[in-house]
Amino acid sequence: MSQTNDPAPSSPRRGRLITLEGGEGVGKSTQIGRLLQRLRDEGIEAVATREPGGSEGAEILRRVLLSGVVKPLGPAAEAILFAAARIDHIDALIEPALAAGIWVVSDRFADSTRAYQGGAGSLDNRLINALERTALGDLQPDLTLILDLPPGEGLRRAAARRKDADGVDRFEGEDLRFHEAIRAAFLTIAADNPQRCVVVDASASEVEVAAAIWTAVSDRLLKERELDRAHGS
Repeated sequence: MSQTNDPAPSSPRRGRLITLEGGEGVGKSTQIGRLLQRLRDEGIEAVATREPGGSEGAEILRRVLLSGVVKPLGPAAEAILFAAARIDHIDALIEPALAAGIWVVSDRFADSTRAYQGGAGSLDNRLINALERTALGDLQPDLTLILDLPPGEGLRRAAARRKDADGVDRFEGEDLRFHEAIRAAFLTIAADNPQRCVVVDASASEVEVAAAIWTAVSDRLLKERELDRAHGS
């Protein structure tokens, strides 16, 4: 009896990694919730995550890092622990999701290390580059949305959100100059990486910020998705 060779099932198209970056109080968590719903409305399976954290091991390191106990050891120690958390996060959550065709939306990623430990902490770029190569390998965000807001306003928003329910974390407790350095670092990252970064004015209303984010996602990623569909890939 003759045998027929059925074509092997095609693997799902790789998901997309979207990261939201910015200083304290810029509204990343709120906008991630809105973005996730819009993606799902488009029929795109998507998950939200955060850094530091997002996986069991990384959440342990999150508590350590945000408590401030590592601060006396300096920005290099912090950056190394952030990289360790990122490795676990990528291995446990991000890469499996992307491989399964799921889009991942992350509250912070590697650019935060560049801004916080590099821009504000003056950590040598050579160490940051080495840690990034180790943690990320070839992985890079497909789109990075940098929510930009004057630091004073961001800190006021963060304080209002906290309402004494939690203590000030390691980074919120830094002075205004520190946060101004973070903002400058994020804007430099955006200027140096225009192919993946979009700066969004976070001083606008929540609805307006959400609309700007959706425009960036549509222009940068959804049009590409439609082209792939049209070509059958």
